[in-house]
Amino acid sequence: MSKLEQILILEPSNDLRFRGPFTDVVTTNLKLRNPSDRRVCFKVKTTAPRRYCVRPNSGIIDPGATVTISVMLQPFDYDPNEKSKHKFMVQTIFAPSSVSDLEAMWKDAKPDDLMDSKLRCVFDMPSDNDKMSELESSKPACVLNSSKAEAAAGLRGSSVSMDDTEMRKLLEESRRLQTEVGRLTEENRQLKDEGVRMRRCVPLSSSSMLSKDSSSSSSSSSRCLPSLLVLIAAVFIGFFIGKFVL
Repeated sequence: MSKLEQILILEPSNDLRFRGPFTDVVTTNLKLRNPSDRRVCFKVKTTAPRRYCVRPNSGIIDPGATVTISVMLQPFDYDPNEKSKHKFMVQTIFAPSSVSDLEAMWKDAKPDDLMDSKLRCVFDMPSDNDKMSELESSKPACVLNSSKAEAAAGLRGSSVSMDDTEMRKLLEESRRLQTEVGRLTEENRQLKDEGVRMRRCVPLSSSSMLSKDSSSSSSSSSRCLPSLLVLIAAVFIGFFIGKFVL
């Protein structure tokens, strides 16, 4: 029985390319697309497991779905004279109707049911021309970023000046309100003093009016007393004269 052909579509299909420098982790992506109407289980293997980190390294792809796998190459000392012998293999199998344990399924899988695809690893170190082109292409971005930074700085400066203007207006308004409060406080104090003076003047005026009334009554009494005496004297004199005449 011939071996089954790989059902998944791999992108890239033959080589996994890693672009240096390799002083840091270098990541490349591998896409797996399932064009069939069945669920497919996959597993990614490599000949150098200590040099690579693969996420995810296994799983299930639904019909018509695509999974992106990140393959991360760990830092190493690159030797251009040394050819890479690292390889990857994508192994697949149609998923059973019910899958509870993937590990057990892979262990129990029959070789005739397995499908696989192999990819070799290629290391690319950028040349001097590539570096120059990257620098040239990054210049407009740098200029754009600097212009953006300048624009942002200008906006910050204008916002600061606007804040200063608003602050001066607030301070002037605060000083005006303080002056108004002081003026109202002074007017309130004057009104209070005026009220106290008015309350003090009322008893004095009343007492003065009473004294005036008493003095007028006493004066009128004093004026009435001589008239009464004169009248009494006249009565007595008339009495005596009439007595003597009769």
